[in-house]
Amino acid sequence: MRADLEIIQQWIEPGSRVLDLGCGDGAFLAHLKKEKQVLDCGLEIDTENINRCLRAGVNVVEQDLNKGLSNFESNSFDTVLLAQTLQTVERPDILVEEMLRISRNCIITFPNFAHWRHRLKLLSIGNMPQSSSLPFEWYDTPNIHHCTIRDFDNLCRDRKIKILHRTVVDFNHRSSFLMNLHPNLFGINAIYHFTR
Repeated sequence: MRADLEIIQQWIEPGSRVLDLGCGDGAFLAHLKKEKQVLDCGLEIDTENINRCLRAGVNVVEQDLNKGLSNFESNSFDTVLLAQTLQTVERPDILVEEMLRISRNCIITFPNFAHWRHRLKLLSIGNMPQSSSLPFEWYDTPNIHHCTIRDFDNLCRDRKIKILHRTVVDFNHRSSFLMNLHPNLFGINAIYHFTR
């Protein structure tokens, strides 16, 4: 299991109803079912990942997040997850609002595009940065909204979203003094737990 998912699971109550947006192969939901007996549902668009979810015993719905979440009733889940997907959707702000409509307990993770290495590469070489957290070329990246920690903090402030926890971590999902002091400059990945 990815290290960011280990951090996330501490915010999920046993036996709760969990919706994982862009759930991939369903491994995390399968883990939560086994370890925390959650009632699971995943949304995924990739056919191969949907088949992996089904083989893992994960409840999955084929759905494009860009089409919204109107098929889910308000307050129908205890927790909604969006891990490493926020930057790939067309309207992240609308998706965040929809997450808060269907659950008061929301968790998002995303790569921080303002990390100093990305800034330095863009400044010194003049190319869009690539790293293990951003492994794509500018022309084939699924990332269409380059979000920073400060950007997401501002979105939460503007929309009156209450941040319960914010963890900023490196490639190995460890935090440090510098990351806590200047998260937007030194954090590689951001993990947010928030509510309305």
